[in-house]
Formats: sequence, C-alpha cells, structure tokens
Amino acid sequence: MIKSFTRILILVTILFFGPGSVQAGEGEKTCGIISLSVATLCEKPDFASEMMTQALLGMPVRVLEQGDWHRIQTPDNYVAWVHRVGVHLTTPEELKAWSEADKVVVTSLYGFVYSQADRNSQTVSDVVAGNRLKREGEEGDFYKVSYPDGRVGYLEKSVSMPEDVWRAGLRQDAESILRTAYTLMGVPYIWAGTSTKGMDCSGFVRTVLFMHDIIIPRDASQQALVGERIEIEPDFGNLRPGDLVFFGRKATGKVSQKVVHVGIYVGARRFIHSQGDVHVSSLDPDDPLFDAFNRGRLLFATRVLPYINKVEEVNTTLTNPYYQLSFLQDAE
Repeated sequence: MIKSFTRILILVTILFFGPGSVQAGEGEKTCGIISLSVATLCEKPDFASEMMTQALLGMPVRVLEQGDWHRIQTPDNYVAWVHRVGVHLTTPEELKAWSEADKVVVTSLYGFVYSQADRNSQTVSDVVAGNRLKREGEEGDFYKVSYPDGRVGYLEKSVSMPEDVWRAGLRQDAESILRTAYTLMGVPYIWAGTSTKGMDCSGFVRTVLFMHDIIIPRDASQQALVGERIEIEPDFGNLRPGDLVFFGRKATGKVSQKVVHVGIYVGARRFIHSQGDVHVSSLDPDDPLFDAFNRGRLLFATRVLPYINKVEEVNTTLTNPYYQLSFLQDAE
C-alpha cells in the first residue's frame, strides 16, 4: 500500500503528464529503460527514503526529472525516484529501437548473466523473472544478450526464452497463473517488493501476473478497483480460482472501508498470499491452514482475468502505452 499523499501525487502526475503528453524535441533524453535486475524506487531522492515499489530490467519508463536521482513513471503509472544507476536514459528514438529489438525474457525465478558462455566465468549481473534483455545471438547453451546501457553478456537458455517464443506459449488462465504462484512459496515478504527476490502482498499479485504478461495496478487499494467486484457469499461458492481476495478495515458508522491486503483465491476457501513469506492460508475454521486474523478482516473479491485488455487498467506488454510507446506520440 502507498500513503495517501503519495497516491495524490501519482494522480496529479498522471493528470499533467499522462500518456501522450510528452513534449520533447528530437534527441532529448525524456525516456529511460531500467538497467538493473531489480531497481529500487523511493518516495524521495535519497537512499534512506522509503522504498515505494520496484522496476525490472528492460522496463520502459517516462523520465519526469533528472539528476543524481531521476523521477520516473512506470508502465503501471507509478511515480517515484530511482538512483541514476538504476535507469539508462534514452531519447524517444533510442527507446523505440530498444522496443523493436529482438529480446530474451527471463523465465526462471533467479539467474545470472555471465561475461562468457561459461557458468564459471565472471558474472555481469543477476536476473529475475520478467527481466528483458536484447538478444544478440547464441553460443551453445547460452544467448548472447545486451543491456540497455550497452553491457554484453551470456544468459543460459535454461532460464530464459526468446520473447516471441515465450509469448507464443503464454497461458493466462487461472490454472497456469496459480501454478506460477506456487513456485513462489517461501519467498520472503519485502515491503514494496515486486520481484521474485521478495515482494509485499500486492507486489506478489503483480509479479505473478506479470510473469504471464499481465500488467495491473501496483497497490492493493488500486487493484481492488479493477475487474468485477464480488461480494463473497457465506459458503464462498461464488468465488473461482484466480479471483483476487481483499482484506482490511470494514466500514462501520462514519469509518470508511480500507483495503490493506490482497491474495489470490485457489479454491476450497484457500488463498495464496505474501505475509511474512508467500504461503497458502485458509478461510475455513476447520482447515489446519485456517487464518483467523485475515478471516476477520475479509472484505470482498474481484475477478480480473476475463478483463485482460478489455479495461484500461488490465493490459499486457502488447497493449500497454509504455511498452507500445504510444505515450511518445506527441514527441515523435
């Protein structure tokens, strides 16, 4: 979750700098590409500032302010500060070239890029699921890849796929998404985390869906507004696997409802979520996995999967304004 004043900042920034509003002359570096496996985005331009979210290697971003720290906007319209090491600044033309290049997608939870096509060679960096690198060629069991900032290395084929091959085999059904969610069991909770290194509750949902090329809002309170809202029946009979279940403060008198937690429903009154670590909990008092705390603050559910690319807030890299560069249309 983000604090109210930060949420207001995001809304104001979207209002004044929304997609299609970049005003840049040719050659101006008003864009960027994340150049670390996982870049930390902070509330303020300071390493001691609170981490607000994360961004992944190869992700295109809008650059709002520049300096030792850059203020950027991510494909889910989140606004925060990233240290200059975390993002490679580009012109719109350079970003377009990166976007159109053949890429490799990291499909394993974790891996490394090496300086040579040899696991015993020097590492260039680590990588996590969802990272994208430019594909430069092949050598044995490795892809030769390059980073947004020009570094070159070798990525094992066993932990990655060419983007076109990955996309051709992509499945976005509940069964496939839940299978991915279970691969994250035991990964630690990290406040504001959105990568397979660690994640918070909404970051877990976002990470799982992004591994299936689905982009949704970052925050639990924002995710709760997307898709079809479902008021949960006493027997949970109207829920389906893959639905998102939300928890928080119930509305009472003059106190409004507040969403503070989210998980993915797996069926049989169980859900998988990140709280301490990624694990499965139950809403059934007779289940050994019963979670009394979250059962007491259960609010409602939403159904998101049927709305992929049918509502603005649920899209993919094939339709998102940042990945498709439509936010640059006024600059070109």
